[in-house]
Amino acid sequence: MNLVDIYMQVKSDVSYIERELEKSIDPDSRELYQSSTHLMKAGGKRIRPVFVLLAGKMGEYDVKQLAHVAVPLELIHMATLVHDDVVDDAHKRRGRDTVRTKWDNKTAMYTGNYVLARALTIITKLPNPLIHRIMSNAILEMCKGEIAQVRDLHNWDQGLRNYLRRIKRKTALLIAISCQLGAVASNASTDVVRRMYQFGYNVGMAFQITDDILDFTGTEKQLGKPAGSDLRQGNVTLPALYSAYAGSTRSTFQDWIRTGEIYSRTEDAITLIHQGEGLAYSQELAERYLARAKAALVDLPDSSAKKSMLQIADYIGGRKF
Repeated sequence: MNLVDIYMQVKSDVSYIERELEKSIDPDSRELYQSSTHLMKAGGKRIRPVFVLLAGKMGEYDVKQLAHVAVPLELIHMATLVHDDVVDDAHKRRGRDTVRTKWDNKTAMYTGNYVLARALTIITKLPNPLIHRIMSNAILEMCKGEIAQVRDLHNWDQGLRNYLRRIKRKTALLIAISCQLGAVASNASTDVVRRMYQFGYNVGMAFQITDDILDFTGTEKQLGKPAGSDLRQGNVTLPALYSAYAGSTRSTFQDWIRTGEIYSRTEDAITLIHQGEGLAYSQELAERYLARAKAALVDLPDSSAKKSMLQIADYIGGRKF
């Protein structure tokens, strides 16, 4: 089953969110409009807005109300991608030129700032202070995660805990609050809100770990960027970290790290990661997070929304790109 099949029950509402996303960008500033909509037109899985909608079905469902959450969360995600591409000096995103490539770094940074500001403007349409506290705290934590990623570029002297904290801030947190805020905005019970956060957090952790696996196993056509891009850019993800400190590849990696050769032997390192146990370990950890995500939903009443959330979890565990 693919995402299109899973999304069928909220298809019309996802289309509504897409239209609201397009309307969220002010066309008066021609260059900002063009740069802001450039990535939007490339599409994307829209997992965060879909989670908002599905979590909203756990309470008093109102798509117009939920759009004031779903649109800002997707805009925040887009803003981080534009900024990431500047930091990573990336040329491609989803198979298209990045904003920094099509324009320049300055335009990309201001575009990301503008998109983030639009998100904060839209969320003010919801008066619930809890929503604003959750959103603002998440943005703060995400910024910490981005700084941590910059700090840890080319840093092989980092442990599993450091990696997990970074991907929580970088990816899992936004997915977690997508589920949480969908429930809050629909006036779901406190228990449901808590379970939605737990589900989203664990799915988000699995999603990023799977992304880090696919960066080594996917093709350029599937990924929209060259395979192994993270390692080439100095971003040490779990498959590489495990390969450097455990299993059959440890000795070679340690030699390269000690002599500094690791920075000039990325192609050889990618080959070693494929040969070692790092990919299998990463897959096992992702599956453990997905099991925890599913466990968070066990005691909730059966519904089409619950079924769809479980199917998305399965999709994340088995996706190839």
